[in-house]
Amino acid sequence: MKLLVTSHSFQEGDRIPEKHSARGRDLSPPLQIDGITEGAQSIAVTFDDASHPLFPNYNHWVIWNIPVQGHLPEAIPRGPVVDSLGGAIQGRAYGKNRYKGPKPPFKAVHTYVLTVFILDCLIDLSPLAKKADLLGSMEGHILQQAALSGTYQSRRTKT
Repeated sequence: MKLLVTSHSFQEGDRIPEKHSARGRDLSPPLQIDGITEGAQSIAVTFDDASHPLFPNYNHWVIWNIPVQGHLPEAIPRGPVVDSLGGAIQGRAYGKNRYKGPKPPFKAVHTYVLTVFILDCLIDLSPLAKKADLLGSMEGHILQQAALSGTYQSRRTKT
């Protein structure tokens, strides 16, 4: 079965709503995850700016050890450990131990990608870990992965 990631907040390729941006309320979007394979033990999510001109795939958010479930709620709380998600761990990214939404400069349009990984294990990493650490720890343990992308354009102008 194919893994499918969607959101009630925006469709694939559409504009990410202001409330999910760093210029808005900076709330993580809700995610619907369909087609999770048998044998899944945990979920990990990364959120990257795929259009960053200096740092390709600039990481905004990394979270792992999410219990297997078909829905991730909106507005996952800040902090290294998310008790409301069964003790999931948020690592270090642009959003330190939290989701940090889109914030491209001025009127630039950037594409952002939420990637969901279905894993056959829990990941033993400190909340000080970054995306590269997570990717290394997940190697050989990814059962499925799927992504949801959206765009964001700041309304801010140069001053």
